[in-house]
Amino acid sequence: MDGASLIGLFLGIAAVLLGTILEGGNLGFIFQPAAAAIVFGGTFGATLLSYSFRDIRRALSGLKDVFVTSLETDLNEYIHRIITFASVTRRKGLVALEGEISGIRDPFFRKAMTLALDGLSRTALRETMEEEMATHEDSRRRQAGVYETAGGYAPTIGIIGAVIGLIHVMQNLGEPGRLGEGIAVAFVATVYGVGLANLVLLPISKKIRTRLERELHLMRLVTEGVSGIQSGVHPEFLRERLSSFLETPLKGGK
Repeated sequence: MDGASLIGLFLGIAAVLLGTILEGGNLGFIFQPAAAAIVFGGTFGATLLSYSFRDIRRALSGLKDVFVTSLETDLNEYIHRIITFASVTRRKGLVALEGEISGIRDPFFRKAMTLALDGLSRTALRETMEEEMATHEDSRRRQAGVYETAGGYAPTIGIIGAVIGLIHVMQNLGEPGRLGEGIAVAFVATVYGVGLANLVLLPISKKIRTRLERELHLMRLVTEGVSGIQSGVHPEFLRERLSSFLETPLKGGK
């Protein structure tokens, strides 16, 4: 589980609810089915109009990466494995790595090694993996775009809900005692819209984009590493080259 995402979501919502209590408000008053229907339904409808069902499904499937899979990736582990492969290749040849392919869990890394073992040229391998990166980047950016678009619509839909509520209040001016409550209920829709956008949708979009940058960084490292293995680059020289992908370069083979 990605603790930062779960804690962030819980903390954001909890802060709003706690603030409501400290202001002397009633939590039950915030839960308004009509306002929720307008904001959540309207936001989903507008987003669906902007994207296809396929894009929406992909965006929803991307939620597991936001809340389940951690952003932390041990680049040292990847580099250590690449250097190990390079050492074996230098001694026994590339074909000696054939039994290691099935043990690679990362599908991008596994595909790159498979193409190298299949005898694909270094140039063709790089082009293939760069195309794979471009496809992955496009898919991720579309996922983030869905949530970013929804985050843009939600506050406006909330205002629409508030206006509808105020119209209802104006229709009942003959009951002055209920005006305050009616106006408060009307503005709940605005709270829903702004809260949904800034506490959920836009942060999810940002998290997907942040994850994408790290994924692309790792993919570039793997592409460089496998290209070095295929070219028969000396393991120590390859280590130095790959250490540039780390914030703190590797030293002493660690």
